[in-house]
Amino acid sequence: MRLPRRAALGLLPLLLLLPPAPKAAKKPTPCQRCRGLVDKFNQGLVDTAKKNFGGGNTAWEEKTLSKYESSEIRLLEILEGLCESSDFECNQMLEAQEEHLEAWWLQLKNEYPDLLEWFCVKTLKVCCSPGTYGPDCLACQGGSQRPCSGNGHCSGDGSRQGDGSCRCHVGYQGPLCTDCMDGYFSSLRNETHSVCTACDESCKTCSGPTNTDCGECEVGWVLDEGACVDVDECAAETPPCSAAQFCKNANGSYTCEDVDECSLAEKACVRKNENCYNTPGSYVCVCPDGFEETEDACVPPAEAEATEEESLKQLPTHEDL
Repeated sequence: MRLPRRAALGLLPLLLLLPPAPKAAKKPTPCQRCRGLVDKFNQGLVDTAKKNFGGGNTAWEEKTLSKYESSEIRLLEILEGLCESSDFECNQMLEAQEEHLEAWWLQLKNEYPDLLEWFCVKTLKVCCSPGTYGPDCLACQGGSQRPCSGNGHCSGDGSRQGDGSCRCHVGYQGPLCTDCMDGYFSSLRNETHSVCTACDESCKTCSGPTNTDCGECEVGWVLDEGACVDVDECAAETPPCSAAQFCKNANGSYTCEDVDECSLAEKACVRKNENCYNTPGSYVCVCPDGFEETEDACVPPAEAEATEEESLKQLPTHEDL
């Protein structure tokens, strides 16, 4: 049924108030699903490690049913705990691959102790061994033993995806992550290892860890007698802050802060009993509530009345005139 135009327009504000639909969770890859199943299987091994039949006739159990350690009963207990009832994809994968897991458990685990390698890499072929990538599980840049020279992450590492290129860690660059970025220097480099260490904060480029090893100074520092030293912008001939602000120097920079005249050692408000209130770029002087304002002071009410009476007494009378 189609809503009348007026009714449809009335729904518009309600629709605008509704929260945006949540983004769909990224679907796990076949390799991630396989790894997850293997992780749960290995956890099941841990959870059942100390169990035994406990029937009292251990010799009979070992002879007839084999040791619990490698028994079918233990396998069934592990399989039953692999997937939550609501996890459709996990249960679907378990149902499809249960025979493979059973074959590995009963016949192959001694020959292939690494379940991930046998199950996900060799059998299902949805993952790769560490240090390899892509459909054919080729070696990552820098070799499968130390991809990206140990200073980065190989695209697709351990999966059937990616292109094997390196995404370098902070401080490193280059195809194999062996070169140092600006702000870092090479503290160790040989045929197998490259280590980049951060320069002093005053250096844009450097050959060592101190401010005397700079090749080029960072912005806010200047070369002085062979070292990069901080520029005091607040001491410049033309201060960077306005007249109503206080300039505070910092390493490589500065900040402009409002001056609080009321907190200065020399009082901004000089009349007796007067209150000082700071304002952006200025201040105001105000007498407290109930005080009378005079030229020289803020006078309490009683004192103001006495002063007025004294002034009246000093005025000439009619007789004096």
